[in-house]
Amino acid sequence: MATAVVPKVFKNFINGEWVESRSGRAFENRNPANHNELIGLFPAGTPEDVDLAVEAAREALKSWRQVPAPKRAEILFRAAELLVRRKEELARDMTREMGKILAETRGDVQEAIDMTYYMAGEGRRQFGQTTPSELPNKFCMTVREPVGVCGLITPWNFPMAIPSWKIMPALILGNTVVFKPATDTPLSAYHLVQILQEAGVPRGVVNLVTGSGSQVGTPLMTHKDVQLISFTGSTEVGRKVSEACAPEFKHCHLEMGGKNIILVMEDANLDLAVDGAIWGGFGTTGQRCTAASRVGVHKKVYKEFLEKFVERAKKLKVGDGLDPTTEMGPCVNESQLRTVMEYVEIGKNEGARLVAGGHRLEHGAYAKGWFHEPTIFADCDPKMRICQEEIFGPVVSVIPVDNFDHAIEVANGVPYGLSSSIYTRDLQKAFRAMRALETGIVYVNAPTIGAETHLPFGGIKHTGNGHREASVAALDFYSEWKTIYVDYSDRLQRAQIDTGSFGALKE
Repeated sequence: MATAVVPKVFKNFINGEWVESRSGRAFENRNPANHNELIGLFPAGTPEDVDLAVEAAREALKSWRQVPAPKRAEILFRAAELLVRRKEELARDMTREMGKILAETRGDVQEAIDMTYYMAGEGRRQFGQTTPSELPNKFCMTVREPVGVCGLITPWNFPMAIPSWKIMPALILGNTVVFKPATDTPLSAYHLVQILQEAGVPRGVVNLVTGSGSQVGTPLMTHKDVQLISFTGSTEVGRKVSEACAPEFKHCHLEMGGKNIILVMEDANLDLAVDGAIWGGFGTTGQRCTAASRVGVHKKVYKEFLEKFVERAKKLKVGDGLDPTTEMGPCVNESQLRTVMEYVEIGKNEGARLVAGGHRLEHGAYAKGWFHEPTIFADCDPKMRICQEEIFGPVVSVIPVDNFDHAIEVANGVPYGLSSSIYTRDLQKAFRAMRALETGIVYVNAPTIGAETHLPFGGIKHTGNGHREASVAALDFYSEWKTIYVDYSDRLQRAQIDTGSFGALKE
């Protein structure tokens, strides 16, 4: 007689211990390529769990901030080494829980590796400034100080990379962390925290609480003992995060939506531009904040580009990301799939010309997953909803443009400002575009995705609120500057009043 497989049950990580939620409840984590596969059961966290995690982080802060930064770095370096050794296992589990193909989940883990090594290096490079004083026998310098307890809220599309962007700079600077991952990808969060524990992070320094936004996210944002919130997700939710942080003036970092564009000029290498549009539009099933969901093409090459683009899109193999021949996986869940389907109908009703895809895949090998065809709309008006609103799925709108200036106007005519790209052989056009495009990231002859960890990541307008992830820029968000004056003159000196070595008043 067949025996039912008992699902694996996971726990929260609070004050150095793996513990059950006070709710006693759990939620399911299922494979989006085969929703019959139950990955595991994860704690449905509560405000009480958040309180316990924050209290643990608050207590741990007292000692962790005193650990020399190079010693904190040694722990991060060990974590990076563990990530390297377990990369394939972590990537396969990530594909199982969120669907993107193995080549991409390996890249996701690699980004976590890169960020962890990078921030380990910052343990010896938290440079301040020394500068001459305007008064004699006085020394001036600046040093970085940790902010405090950091609440980190992350999305499901990069379930190890994005948490590493937040956790690693927070830790190297001496902060402590309460980490709330997306409910679609708690297994990758579990793995990352488990590795940090194994690497030697002390009790209470990193805490993991899984659960819904209302039961975990909101209590974390509004908690009086949390000094900093970093959130990556939708602009709609980001606005609520900002409002929640405002009353207590918490440090607040928002990384939100995008409606990114690839511009293809008349002198572009069209085959290269098509490669970029395929990868930018359908990589991660279009579920990236940097996805190229718009392509603006010069009218002189519009027909040729569109034919090549459609031909390539129709040949993409959609399927289970664990299959090495698959080129595009499923949407992350049924809700996201339905959103994609709704926008396809919106595009049709707006008068855009559907030239590829447009349908859910639900038969045969697709019957148990949340799959959708790679979809292309042509002859789009830049003011259409499908050209203005973030879809977060495999839907690309192709827009004809008259010339370079029109292309820039179309590119900038959206509420978002994360990433943009231009394909051209003209150096003048390339440099003009770098200056004119209203985005935090600009690519030339490359798609809108592919950020590197040692450079700032983030956007403007409705994409972000001025802070940046990654690189040295992250250090500025997760630390406070302290300015220190040391007067060794052995007498009272009054800045802006005393002058010279005799203390005479300024005329």
